[in-house]
Amino acid sequence: MKDRMQIGGLTPLTSMDFPGCLAAVVFCQGCPWRCGYCHNPHLIPRQSAEMLDWSDVTAFLRRRQGLLDAVVFSGGEPTLQDGIDAAINEVKELGFRIGLHTGGTYPSRLKDLLPRLDWVGMDIKATAEDYTKVTGAPNSGDKAWESARLLLASGVPHEFRTTVHPLYHTPDSLLQLANELQAMGARQYVLQEFRPQGCADGVISAFSAQALLDDDNLCARIGSMFETFSVRRA
Repeated sequence: MKDRMQIGGLTPLTSMDFPGCLAAVVFCQGCPWRCGYCHNPHLIPRQSAEMLDWSDVTAFLRRRQGLLDAVVFSGGEPTLQDGIDAAINEVKELGFRIGLHTGGTYPSRLKDLLPRLDWVGMDIKATAEDYTKVTGAPNSGDKAWESARLLLASGVPHEFRTTVHPLYHTPDSLLQLANELQAMGARQYVLQEFRPQGCADGVISAFSAQALLDDDNLCARIGSMFETFSVRRA
């Protein structure tokens, strides 16, 4: 197992990453996409000089049985990991609920995982035609939107969220994105403010999404499309 899970970090306690639960977050090392605004760029490479053994993670979780409610697999992109199936099974056997943060990079892998997940936070970065501009990866939009459809069909509790950046989004493109999500049946949506902390691109870091998120008319129009809508500030 430890050879098939690349772990770039561990947050021992959070109340923010799985709604209504005290959780630990396991940060998986590696991501095939290269989003310019990424605030965890150190997790993009498949390997890092400072990685945790999976055995260290499970030893920590055993000490937290009865104290934590859930474990969230984040990243990076957790579905990139060859050992993610076995890791989820092992954590579930310890009695924890399972959360997943994903960009929807691998729809077929997500489909296989969904029956064992208790909650999913999915980043939906842009309309399908704008995805490559954000991720730098051809056909990434097709994969992400297919993952979104699979998530909606699964019935697993979830939220969709979009990190807003003025180089990638305009009021019109955000409205189009929200309309597409609503048409698919999405009911929970979050707009997240871009955080310059950790971003490796100095040009991208110099921009602020505040003007877009302070547009009360825009947020009201988007919010009217969903049962639950919020703006998550940096």
